[in-house]
Amino acid sequence: MVSFTVCLKKLADLQLVCRLCCCLLLCWPLLGQTAEIEIANPQLSAADDGYVLSADFAFELGPRLEEAVTKGVSLHFVADFELTRPRWYWLDEKLVSRSQTWRLSYNTLTRQYRLANGGGLHQSFATLGEGLQMLSRLRNWQVVDKAQVTGGSLRPGETYLAALRLRLDISQLPRPFQISALGNRDWNLASDWRLWQLNLPPAPAAWSDGR
Repeated sequence: MVSFTVCLKKLADLQLVCRLCCCLLLCWPLLGQTAEIEIANPQLSAADDGYVLSADFAFELGPRLEEAVTKGVSLHFVADFELTRPRWYWLDEKLVSRSQTWRLSYNTLTRQYRLANGGGLHQSFATLGEGLQMLSRLRNWQVVDKAQVTGGSLRPGETYLAALRLRLDISQLPRPFQISALGNRDWNLASDWRLWQLNLPPAPAAWSDGR
C-alpha cells in the first residue's frame, strides 16, 4: 500500500513537471521580446458616417527591411482595432473588429516609394522616410458605422474598452522571405495591443435626423 501511494505521488509530481514544461515551451517565444512599434495618442471622434480613429506610430524598418523594399519586396502593414463592452458576469462583448492594410513598395523605374491602402488610395514619395512618416500618422480611419449607434448596439456616453495594434504582415511576403522571417527578429515588426478605456463621444445631431 505504501509503495502504491509513493508511486501515485511520483506520478503526480511528474505530471506537474510536464505541465510546467509545456507552459514554458508555449511562452518561450514571448520571452525577451519587446514591441518594435510604439502607439501614441489614440483618439476616437465622431464624423459624418460614424466614428473615426486617429493615432501615431513610432518605428523604424531596420537595414534588412529597408534593403528588401528597395529591391522590390512589398511590405504590408496591418492595423487592427477592437472595441469591447466589459461585462463582470461573463466574457467581454466584442462589438467592433476592424483591420486596415497598407502596402509599401518601391518602383525602380520612377525611383519613388509608394504607399497604398486597402481602399485603393495611394501616394508616392521621393524617399522612404517620407513614406514611413505618412504611414506613422493614422488619421480619420472609420472604425464604427453610425448604424451601430442609431441601431442601439453602441451608446454615446457609455464606457468601452478600445484596443489598437500595428504589425508587419509576414504572411503576405513572397514565400522565400516568409521562411526567412520565421524566428527572425528583423522581420517581426509589431506593436503590443494598446488598450484604453473611452467614453463614446456624443453623436452628431444629424444622425438622429436620419441624415
